[in-house]
Amino acid sequence: MSNGACLFCRIVAGEIPAKVVRQDEETVAFRDINPQAPVHVLVVPRRHIASVNALAAADAALVGALFLAAREIAAAEGLADAGYRLVMNTGPDAGQSVDHIHLHVLGGRHLGWPPG
Repeated sequence: MSNGACLFCRIVAGEIPAKVVRQDEETVAFRDINPQAPVHVLVVPRRHIASVNALAAADAALVGALFLAAREIAAAEGLADAGYRLVMNTGPDAGQSVDHIHLHVLGGRHLGWPPG
């Protein structure tokens, strides 16, 4: 199920171009248009889920698929040994700007803590 007004649903459907780096039957991963690190890839489910708050127990395998895709991307981008950060923001105060769950894969430089 997709949401025709959702930016990420439109990217998944191929209606909006993106630099896709990985895709499978459950997920699509593409480069962020406003990267916060040398490597900044977003991993999204093909199915529209607005936020972590909208997840159901039945979505556990899908969430796992997002993280496994992120691991593959990190390895392909050469980040696995030096390290990388995975971030999933939920809600406006956390910085979620698109209402479609997405996992940020960030790396390629030292990432300080706390993040901000």
